[in-house]
Amino acid sequence: LCLEQKNMGYSIDGGFGEYATAYARYVVAVPEGMDPFDAAPLTCAGVTTYKAVKVAGTRSSDLVAVFGVGGLGHMAIQYAKIAGGRVIAVDLVDEKLELARELGAEFTVNAAKEDVVEVIQKLGGADQAISTAVSPKAFEQAYRSLRRGGTLVFVGLPKDNYIQLPIFETVLNGITVVGSIVGTRVDLREVFDLHAAGLTKVIRETRELETINESMEDALAGNVPARIVFELLVASRSGAPLEGAFHLPLRV
Repeated sequence: LCLEQKNMGYSIDGGFGEYATAYARYVVAVPEGMDPFDAAPLTCAGVTTYKAVKVAGTRSSDLVAVFGVGGLGHMAIQYAKIAGGRVIAVDLVDEKLELARELGAEFTVNAAKEDVVEVIQKLGGADQAISTAVSPKAFEQAYRSLRRGGTLVFVGLPKDNYIQLPIFETVLNGITVVGSIVGTRVDLREVFDLHAAGLTKVIRETRELETINESMEDALAGNVPARIVFELLVASRSGAPLEGAFHLPLRV
């Protein structure tokens, strides 16, 4: 939440290259033995949704609705389960809902075929709803799916920036609406520890860096199961491949 924060790819150069600079005190070491191609998405999608579940306050037996089963949502499902929640996953694509079930979702709803709010309210209403979707409509559905005293966590960032929330119902039902952005170094270490312990699974596709433009188009069109990780060959300063050259991952 620092007002003077510097973000790679935004206020400082970095990303989609063979080398990047970072402040050492903000770098978290990848645990020994962890696949770096798993670590790449965990530093964004993983820590972001792990923090969101913390912000939601999920406890044992809570019903947690995750809106959007993509790069963020597929991790949110797993962290909500680890926290003890019962998860209902919401998406528009049956294949993604099948993935959600494989990752531990107890219930799934295809929002293109069913009334999401009605289905969740018949289950008693969600204690927490975590919206990772990129549609304001999904945020509004997430709000209406809550039970009294429920919490709605904003995570996704839709291009259309605004939604409508009713004041009376928010007050009378004691609803909490909160934003959650990325996470801390401590959160990331915990994310790595959980993955190293075999408690989470990263759904990813590995591609060569040369496919960056096509891959960005695929990601924006929703044609990627969860995350893309780019593979690139590190070279020497002269441009020649290093002896015993290794690969570094970047993620989308």
